[in-house]
Amino acid sequence: MKFETLYHRHADSVFNLCLHYLHGYSDAEDATQDIFIKIYQKIDTFRAASSPKTWIYRIAINHCLDVLKSKKRQHRLAYIQSILGLKSMRQAALSAKEHPGIILEQKEATIALLAKVDQLPPRQKTALILSKIDGLSYKEVAQIMQKSPKSIESLVQRAKKNLKNSMNTEG
Repeated sequence: MKFETLYHRHADSVFNLCLHYLHGYSDAEDATQDIFIKIYQKIDTFRAASSPKTWIYRIAINHCLDVLKSKKRQHRLAYIQSILGLKSMRQAALSAKEHPGIILEQKEATIALLAKVDQLPPRQKTALILSKIDGLSYKEVAQIMQKSPKSIESLVQRAKKNLKNSMNTEG
């Protein structure tokens, strides 16, 4: 399996997945680059037990979740700094980043929906993004998440129900 082939086949999909998780174009670019560095470093460890796409998506999702955890820590630090009256350059940079679709459309409904998707439990969020936004089949999502297709269907249904309930309670 050649790295160049993997990159050309999956770079756009990985970037889009990162964009759905991280909501910032430059964050998604950075994450995509980091992910393909990891893939390059680990390509010899790939076992054909799953498809290369499944393997790559697993690496990408784990990386995005790590980035989000790191951002939460940074936000807590910025909050503490603001309480103490310290200015943080990082705080201003983080608050200025928005998803390109939001910038283009400037629709409050889109902002609210993305915020609600972000609040879903991690497994529901991942299943929803992969199946409904990235257009993967339940079988593909099941392979990536190491679950059964029925459990993916259930996760997606619960995610949709939770989104509907949270949107209804807001208005």
